[in-house]
Amino acid sequence: MLDLPMKPPGTFKLLGRARRDQLDAMDPLSLSDDRSNRIIDSLRSQILELDVDQSLRIRQIFENPREIYRVEIDRPEQAYLRTTLLDRDALEDLLATDDVRERVLDAID
Repeated sequence: MLDLPMKPPGTFKLLGRARRDQLDAMDPLSLSDDRSNRIIDSLRSQILELDVDQSLRIRQIFENPREIYRVEIDRPEQAYLRTTLLDRDALEDLLATDDVRERVLDAID
């Protein structure tokens, strides 16, 4: 009978050595910045796609210890509601585009 070593449950090789080394070499802060930029770009494109039946709301929900804003994009015909929390810097990045700023001001009026 062949006696094979058993691995304890839960120890699986998920990434190859080369991929693990590549991820370890990456800066976690830059990965976070990339993710934030993708979220802002996605929000920007959805805001610019807004139709008559869609609504946009931006509200401040926290002031201390950090300003946090809630951005809601509602598309009732698709039963879709996107809620995203942004800090002050991310909201300013989102509103840096003139077209987005105009849409937000139109939503406020």
